[in-house]
Amino acid sequence: MIEANAPSDWRAEVIQDFARSELFERTFQEGMELVEETAGYLDGAGRQTSKSLSRNAALAYAAESMRLTTRLMQVASWLLVQRAVREGDMAPAAACEERYRLNSEEARAADPDHATDELPLELLELVDRAERLYDRVRHLDRRMYVEGAVDEAPHPVLSQIDRLRQAFGT
Repeated sequence: MIEANAPSDWRAEVIQDFARSELFERTFQEGMELVEETAGYLDGAGRQTSKSLSRNAALAYAAESMRLTTRLMQVASWLLVQRAVREGDMAPAAACEERYRLNSEEARAADPDHATDELPLELLELVDRAERLYDRVRHLDRRMYVEGAVDEAPHPVLSQIDRLRQAFGT
């Protein structure tokens, strides 16, 4: 009996190919740099700026910074799982487990009742960049793990490669 979370051979190959790809390298680099940049801002200039905000704006700042760090930690965790697959520290089947998927719930957007128009531009730019990165990674996650799990049709390119291997005996 095949385990429900076990990836098919083609899925495992797709997961490993992605983990070894230039797209993964760029996404990993971008994600880790954004985590570092955000931490530096929130611990430095952002902390100083937040002290001068009105009470409502300070609440909005706290909410947005928590949302921002949560999103970035989700992305970083996902990227680290992919790196573990690439380095052979984790099997593709393990990476398919639900606990490694991005949270399917949408993070609440900023509360319009809070003074978000008073938030520092640097924070808003970091939030925007993190949201765009999260959306890209969520798309990758769904394509690699979620959508394919529902539709286990073989990958068209890989099936053609398999047919060539069978035809030529390699």
